[in-house]
Amino acid sequence: MTMNDPLANALTTIRNHEERRKKECIICPASKLIGKVLRIMQSKGYIGEIEFIDDGRTGKFRVQLFGRINDCRAIKPRHAVKVKEMEKWEKRYLPAKDVGILILTTPQGIMTHEEAKKRHIGGRLLAYVY
Repeated sequence: MTMNDPLANALTTIRNHEERRKKECIICPASKLIGKVLRIMQSKGYIGEIEFIDDGRTGKFRVQLFGRINDCRAIKPRHAVKVKEMEKWEKRYLPAKDVGILILTTPQGIMTHEEAKKRHIGGRLLAYVY
């Protein structure tokens, strides 16, 4: 099985397990990017404990699920976003105002769209969760 986008794969795994009301899921391969996105989702209360499992190869994440995610997907292509345009992308990917988060990568690291607006920096869209 070839994997072009491990992040998209990870989010699809989470979404599928959520739909089946599972308590946890295993995401592999693990990467720093996926780890950071999971931490953001965890800090916003979408998922529970995240455990890294070292299998001697790329590793895996065991993620505890709460059943709070309606949808989470990677955004392709990864659009460049300016601070002024943030609203447009929120409208496009999120169901309502103040519902869900856009996750973007910026020169100052991976963060939510709210944090990027606060810091007044743009970046590239990675994913959305609500």
